[in-house]
Amino acid sequence: MSKTKDRIRESNLRYKQSLGQNFLYDENLLAELTAESGVTKDEDVLEIGPGCGSLTKHLCGAAKRVLAVELDERLIPLLRAFLDGEKNLTVIQGDAMSLNLREVTKDLDKPFAVVANIPYYITTPLIKLLLTGGLPVSRLALMVQQEVADKILAFPGEEGWGPLSILCRFLCEPRLAVRVPAEMFTPPPKVDSAFVVLPLREKPAVEVKDREMFFRVANAAFAMRRKTMLNNLCATFRVERPQAQEWMEAAGLDEKIRGERLTLEEIARLADAVTERI
Repeated sequence: MSKTKDRIRESNLRYKQSLGQNFLYDENLLAELTAESGVTKDEDVLEIGPGCGSLTKHLCGAAKRVLAVELDERLIPLLRAFLDGEKNLTVIQGDAMSLNLREVTKDLDKPFAVVANIPYYITTPLIKLLLTGGLPVSRLALMVQQEVADKILAFPGEEGWGPLSILCRFLCEPRLAVRVPAEMFTPPPKVDSAFVVLPLREKPAVEVKDREMFFRVANAAFAMRRKTMLNNLCATFRVERPQAQEWMEAAGLDEKIRGERLTLEEIARLADAVTERI
């Protein structure tokens, strides 16, 4: 039995499926994930969802300082006991989705890396929070379900291409680091996972006149996937067809194109055309 399994068994901890608790225990894999995260001794790390601390221990060995935020209060004693010797670690109990992360991370060196094993039900909201919440982040290194990884890594025209793909590629340069089969976790989830790394760009992938409008147009593209971008513009912005046609023409786009086929550059042109004419 692995050390992680031993610690969990001895603590009589019952896994909470509602919190998406699936822990990694393979030391070689944990070392690989730490290396792929790119963390160095010159960098601080915010870890979200340390669980029982197996990856946390590796991060403490690689980073300058680690701030670990754990939602499940039952795990806090287990974490602190296991990681008692790690002098560069701070453990906080709380929900990353509701904590004031700017305040929580104020003492970390900027920019800092974020490493997280994210439950499926908060994956997209948490990524949005980390990327658009004004945090001084250098990159995200995330364990997510394979389906979510496919969306993060998707390109225009691919099945996974959508608002999450656009957000991640607009602000980051995402890459697949490691595929992680379900059997590597305890308890094993029903699906495989993937570790993805998203270094933030120095500036967005495309220039836009109004970032809020860019994302509004991007979301409109997928409002009704079977409809054309023209129809989605009419529905989202509540304008008549001639107005939407004018926007499409100004952006140099065929009015019959579907939103799911638009590239970042095309979405940017369209968003700028709407910004100039709305």
